[in-house]
Amino acid sequence: MATLTLDDASRIIEAGLQKAGEVGLKPLTIAVLDAGGHLVALQRQDRSGILRPDIAQGKAWGALGMGLGSRALAKRAETAPAFFAALSSVSQGRIVPVPGGVLIRDPDGDIAGAVGVSGDLPDNDEACAVYGIEQARWVADTGEAGSH
Repeated sequence: MATLTLDDASRIIEAGLQKAGEVGLKPLTIAVLDAGGHLVALQRQDRSGILRPDIAQGKAWGALGMGLGSRALAKRAETAPAFFAALSSVSQGRIVPVPGGVLIRDPDGDIAGAVGVSGDLPDNDEACAVYGIEQARWVADTGEAGSH
């Protein structure tokens, strides 16, 4: 399994923010966690809200904890609300089951970490995470069938 480095995390964030600027998104916060759920890097753009770092980390942390991108977690939360209420409790509220949390996989499919993006619409947050991961030469897994 490949190890996610600070340089990798920085490239992911830089590319994600570049994409956001190109398409004119609201100010974003991007968090990159390693496979153990430890924060490797986080950047919060000027005027990105004060809760955005927690939301971004929660999207990434939930994806890691469940082994699914947060898009898939959002779909599961709709069909199993009691289970996600329990997950919220056991994780001390750290899981945010909303698109924008994307697993980082190596070419063999092993999980190397996750990216969480918060600040714009969830689909836009997710698109920036995917773009950043792919530009850093990793494989993005949103939880959608065929996303990795």
